[in-house]
Order: sequence, then C-alpha cells, then structure tokens
Amino acid sequence: MRVILAEDSTLLREGLVRLLVEEGHDVLAAVGDAEALVSAVAAHVPDVVVTDVRMPPTNSDEGLKAALEIRRRFPGVGVLVLSQYVEQRYAVDLLTEHADGVGYLLKDRVVQVEEFLDALRRVGAGDVAFDPEVVRRLLARTSHPLDVLTERERQVLGLMAEGHTNNAIGSRLHVSRSAVEKHINSIFDKLGLSDVDGYSRRVLAILRYLRV
Repeated sequence: MRVILAEDSTLLREGLVRLLVEEGHDVLAAVGDAEALVSAVAAHVPDVVVTDVRMPPTNSDEGLKAALEIRRRFPGVGVLVLSQYVEQRYAVDLLTEHADGVGYLLKDRVVQVEEFLDALRRVGAGDVAFDPEVVRRLLARTSHPLDVLTERERQVLGLMAEGHTNNAIGSRLHVSRSAVEKHINSIFDKLGLSDVDGYSRRVLAILRYLRV
C-alpha cells in the first residue's frame, strides 16, 4: 500500500517508516505536524494515512482534525489514528464522520507488530479497525446496556465493532460463517435496523453498540 505517516516523535516515526518499508509498503511521506500531513495527502493521495492524534503546535487534537479533513476531501483514503490514550470523543467523531476505511489504535499496539499491520491492512481494504480497549472504554461511558441481545449476539457485535469480517468472527468464535450471518441478522432485527435504507446496517449496529 501507499502510506503517509504523521507522528511528531522522530524516533517512532522513523521506526514506523522502517517497519512499513520492510513489509513492502511504499511510504510516500513521513511528517511531524498536521499541516504537513494534509499537504502531503493532497500532493500524493495515498491509500492509507497513519496519524497521531496530538501533534504540534498545541499538541491537542490537530492530528484528529487533519484526519477528518482528509476523509472529507479524499474519501477514498483510509485513516488509521494512533493515540497514547483512549480519547472517546475522537473515536466517536472518527467513526460517525465516515464509517469505512477508518481505525483507532492505541500506540501500545504498535509494538505488537502483527496487530498493527493487520489493522493497517483492514483500513486499507476499506474496513474498520478499532482497538478492543477503545471499544471497551466507549462501552463503559454509559449505563445503557443492549439488553435485547443474547450473550452470543453481543460477542458478534463486539467483534464487528473491532472491524472483523464475518469469516474472522466465525473463526474467533469457532462457528460457521452462516451462523455468524444469522446472528447478525438477528441483531439487525432486535435493534430495529432490518428495514433501514440508505445507510449501512452494520455501521448503525456498531454505533448502537458504542452508544453513540
């Protein structure tokens, strides 16, 4: 894939560049601030952007704002956000702004190389890749459980929220793809999404799960 990196830590940025190049990816640019990120994307239009949330000059939310701008201007570009912490509003903004080709990964996962590369591949393929800890924290922010779902349906929906495909969900739960599809259809029915037109039922179910 063609990738652009945005990370203000020179050490981490160069480490990611080396990792991606060794994995056969083409790193078009590696920058240290949000303004340079947007400019690089406009110049190269990569397949995926990997960006930190907090970058200069204020080290607050510049990276996330840049990611949202990139998704609005270049909807075909996948965005994988890295963050030191679970910043709930940022995760919700990213998921609700554009529902495909996005990911939110804690930086701790970067040292788990296969998890990071898997998330990058999923985002590049147009899927979602949310860190399980991000999903857990978002779930914990309200006290409104989805009581209508069975335990198995909750497991399926939780894996959907992490960005897994039906095949991957089946593999993790040791059930067939058809069983996963039946659970998903049941989830849609119970959440009142069976007759929804014009929107992705899968994404709407995930948003319900995250209590957006």
